Amino acid sequence: MSRPPAARDAVLDAFERLLVEDGERAATLDAAARAAGVSKGGLLYHFPNREALVDGVLARFSALVDADLQVMAEAPEGAVAYFVRSSVSHDTALERAGVAAARLAQAGHPSAVRMIRSVRERWMGAVRAHVADPTVALAITLIGDGLYYDSALHGDDAETGVDAPPASEMDALVAMLERLAAEPPTS
Repeated sequence: MSRPPAARDAVLDAFERLLVEDGERAATLDAAARAAGVSKGGLLYHFPNREALVDGVLARFSALVDADLQVMAEAPEGAVAYFVRSSVSHDTALERAGVAAARLAQAGHPSAVRMIRSVRERWMGAVRAHVADPTVALAITLIGDGLYYDSALHGDDAETGVDAPPASEMDALVAMLERLAAEPPTS
């Protein structure tokens, strides 16, 4: 009798949460099983070792990035606007998976380092597909990184909200970047 996929997802959720909240060293098999509310045997049924659990979290991150790239490609406001506006931290499944992958990469997991690099290249490629000048595409992705870093650093406080530029400033930033994106490359 196979175990329901919900148990597998619960283990992945727990392991990811441990990585994000407590760091890579605290994300042990025992801690993940406890946090998921399953026995260690139940965890091992789905993930025979810690590396399989790491691979599961990274596969989830990759799938979430694929879904985000699809949304970006179909965004009514355009890819550049979508990328910039969605770069602000909002505690999404994609963001949590990305932070978990970053924690693993910081701890020296080669597969996580490769995944972070791959994700970066995929987002960069998606932006470049909509921007004439590769230097402008790089600037847009770095601005997105800065927006994410700034908002994630300050967090989501009930009193102050997410630390993001006011809507009028974000609109002006997006408009400027879209103008730059439409210009032909400079020599």
